[in-house]
Amino acid sequence: MQVHELALQRNKYKHLTDDEWRWLLQQVEGRERTADKLPSFAAIEDWWYPVRLSCEQCSSEMTARYKASLIAGGQKRMADLTGGYGVDTFFLSELFEHTDYVEQNAELCRIAEHNKGEWQKVKGECSIHVHNTSAEDFLASAGTCDLLFIDPARRDSYGGKVFRLEDCTPNVVELLPTLLTHLTPEGSLMLKLSPMLDITQAVKELSASNIQWSVYVVAVKNEVKEVLLLGERQKDERANMITAIDLAEPEQAFVFSREEERECLLINGDASLNGAYLYEPNAAILKAGAYKLVVQRFGLQKLDVNTHLYASNTLVENFPGRVWQLMDERTKGRKDECMQANVLTRNYPLTPEQLKKKMRLKDGGDYYLIGARKNGKPTLFWAQRVEKS
Repeated sequence: MQVHELALQRNKYKHLTDDEWRWLLQQVEGRERTADKLPSFAAIEDWWYPVRLSCEQCSSEMTARYKASLIAGGQKRMADLTGGYGVDTFFLSELFEHTDYVEQNAELCRIAEHNKGEWQKVKGECSIHVHNTSAEDFLASAGTCDLLFIDPARRDSYGGKVFRLEDCTPNVVELLPTLLTHLTPEGSLMLKLSPMLDITQAVKELSASNIQWSVYVVAVKNEVKEVLLLGERQKDERANMITAIDLAEPEQAFVFSREEERECLLINGDASLNGAYLYEPNAAILKAGAYKLVVQRFGLQKLDVNTHLYASNTLVENFPGRVWQLMDERTKGRKDECMQANVLTRNYPLTPEQLKKKMRLKDGGDYYLIGARKNGKPTLFWAQRVEKS
């Protein structure tokens, strides 16, 4: 039974107090909302779920497992200083002998304390220790850790969203010197940050430390879910590198450095691309800012300096993003266009809705109308999607 159906049947559960009834609805809704997102939790019969906001904001199992893949196993101690629902805590804890879950919200701590017992039934062991306190107070009496993990709260006191590091809670820029005193010499500091984060600015704000930062832009099915900053004192091959990855197609991860992007020569498109192919990198690559390196690594031409669409006269296989085969190109529309298309605009004077209205098009179908600026001119491309084999 779905939660909206159950909510109408209060009279059937008169034996429950109001608090018990609200808890029941919370559990049904939590399982309903996160079954696909967190399949390992959904498979545990007596798993407890927090309120809706915590379920919505938590990591997915897929992204939590990816975080764990970035950390070497067999280490002694980690601390999740912003525990929340505990998704990242549970999956990272499998790599450590001792895990500290730190959370200011008493109710989330109560749920985590229960769930760690359920996790132990499944895993055979559980290293998690729950602390109902702030990150700052925990660190005041803590020793050193091999990993400190922080997912700062990205809402202000009025509930509005914030994106700058110094506006989040805790303020990791301000807290950084303290964090470093609690890291072992080989330890790592992992920050899970907003998809809206200005990556260059964030790394600049954290650059005063003796930490080498690597960046991971993590997407799932072409939607950026989170930006990870992994800081380590020991410089290795991933120091100062940026990895743009869509976990639905991990084999197409795009790894580069900011210096490579900055030094890459830009080649714009030629005068006519009829019969050629058009490419749009996936959301992770675009968020990571690899606008010019795409040209170099895949042998493409960029339509315009500020248009992040690319072209080639032969098909590039296994491109990490969307690909279209061009049918026609012109600077103005015609009256004999087809009546249905998927409309996109990139660096174009009109929005998709405005262009669709102007061209009198219905949504959908097999064709795409892509409005984009090419060599300084607004241009329309009629195209068909090239599906990946």
